[in-house]
Amino acid sequence: MKFLVTGGLGFIGSHLTQYLVNRGDSVVVIDNQTTGKTDNIQNIFNKIEYINGDIRDYDLLQKSVKDIDGIFHLAALASVQQSFNEIDKYTDVNVNGTENILKLASELKIKVVHASSSSVYGVHEQMPHNENDEMKPINPYAQSKLDAEKIIEKYVKIGLNVIGLRYFNVFGERQSKEYAGVIKLFLEKIGNKESPLVNGDGLQTRDFIFVEDIVKATVTAMQKNLESTFINVGTGKATSILELANTVIKISGLNLEPVHKQALSGEAPETFADTTRVEKLLGFKPESKLDDWLKTKISS
Repeated sequence: MKFLVTGGLGFIGSHLTQYLVNRGDSVVVIDNQTTGKTDNIQNIFNKIEYINGDIRDYDLLQKSVKDIDGIFHLAALASVQQSFNEIDKYTDVNVNGTENILKLASELKIKVVHASSSSVYGVHEQMPHNENDEMKPINPYAQSKLDAEKIIEKYVKIGLNVIGLRYFNVFGERQSKEYAGVIKLFLEKIGNKESPLVNGDGLQTRDFIFVEDIVKATVTAMQKNLESTFINVGTGKATSILELANTVIKISGLNLEPVHKQALSGEAPETFADTTRVEKLLGFKPESKLDDWLKTKISS
């Protein structure tokens, strides 16, 4: 099979690209290297077709992408804090860029697996987040991801097959600071024998899921014969940021305490996934545990 991976040099995209190449697929990657790096797929770079370009350039997409069987759409701007200062840019990339991908897929009559985000849910009193919950985004990044979902619904109505995956907080190798980077930041502090910095009281919770599990769910979504839908991809487990900081300190063996700083705007106090749909439709259950990965990273 031959696939297009947008954002294929990025954190999640590079792991997906690696997986597809390793199983024998042909892969075309388009990435403008805003946050992605060729170093992320250095060991397989000569095995892919790489387009150094932007998903907002429809002429480039139309000219460069031929004879593919499906599109994994992961290209996006992903920093919540940056999105407050660059609202128009986030809309342009995450919404208009997504529409270009959908338009291309519609012309080619191929399936799209789209990387959405749990941030579309915003703040809810009832947990966990269910796919049918009301969407109440609380920052421009989340709004751009929700607006992209609305564009997807428009294309689904005209016959395009799109599976939208609402990723929760992804962690793993090559994680960028822009993409749910609290784990990366904590590990950097511990590596320097410094206390992790916790925003606010640290009682906000997140659903942390390993990048390789995300890749498996994403590939399964392409392979399964499903009608268009949106699906949570998470573990269904809530971990507080303070708990995470204390776990990192405990594993390190250092005599430290978390240091609290001012809370950031646009952060949901609580988020974790209802995994009923992903288990039913994709047969998916995550295999990796956060604590095990942290032990491996900190002891290495």
